[in-house]
Amino acid sequence: MAESASYQLLAELEHAFDHIIEDVERLVEAWSAARLPAWAFAAQCADVDWLRQALLDVWYQDGQDGRATSSHVGIVAADESTLKAVNELNNAKARFARTAAQIRQQAPGLIPEIKAVLPFRHPQLHTHLMGTGLARLHLKQCWRSVPLAEAPLSRVRLAWYSSGRSITRLTVADAEKRLLALDNEAPHIRIQLQRLAGIPSSEPLAQVQRQAPLMRANLFYREPLADGRNRRAMNVSMPLFVPCPDQCLPDHNMPSPQPPGERQRARRSDERLEDEAFLPSIRVFRYRSS
Repeated sequence: MAESASYQLLAELEHAFDHIIEDVERLVEAWSAARLPAWAFAAQCADVDWLRQALLDVWYQDGQDGRATSSHVGIVAADESTLKAVNELNNAKARFARTAAQIRQQAPGLIPEIKAVLPFRHPQLHTHLMGTGLARLHLKQCWRSVPLAEAPLSRVRLAWYSSGRSITRLTVADAEKRLLALDNEAPHIRIQLQRLAGIPSSEPLAQVQRQAPLMRANLFYREPLADGRNRRAMNVSMPLFVPCPDQCLPDHNMPSPQPPGERQRARRSDERLEDEAFLPSIRVFRYRSS
């Protein structure tokens, strides 16, 4: 890709990032002016400072898994002005995500520069990191959208979801390539290569990635929506904004402070994967025979 085109994309991303920061400030100001209540799951006070910090959290924390995102669970009552500001912020985040995806596809070498340059466009964002080195920007936390209820709610029920996983379908050749990328002289890798060689090359395999525990919210609407739905479930790693014409938060529960340590959901009777990993070093499972 031509250098000029690459830096044009970088300029577009910088512009989108500026819009995110500006829209966060407008959102916080709109909510503060409305003087509406909020509730925070893991903070002592759900005030303007808490909301601003949650919405501007775009950094990696020390020791944070690069695949994980930080969590700021809460419920925020919103008037029309605040709801409009949430939608504008989410639109800015979507533009940022689209441009970042273009850069990752067309000029991936710019990603380290992005993480180094963008924080310094808004010095107030990383004053808390002074003396600890350069801030590490978390791109996914930049573009993750702010959850929003479409209509007033009667109640919200929060619960940890710790059984999530992502499954990638692999061929035998794919699995062999991943094993060979490890130390193929190690005895346990050689055993797995031999095991792989003993199955048909056409057999599909599944690579499983366990997902970090996350908070799920079940939303119950006061009245059915136009499509007839009266409830909705969503992940909420950011404050949930709820239309509150009566200026009161919907009824909500208090989930346990920490996610459960063991699998809580019963194993499905139609589970398609075998219980034990076929190639444990790369988390690959065989499908059950029909």
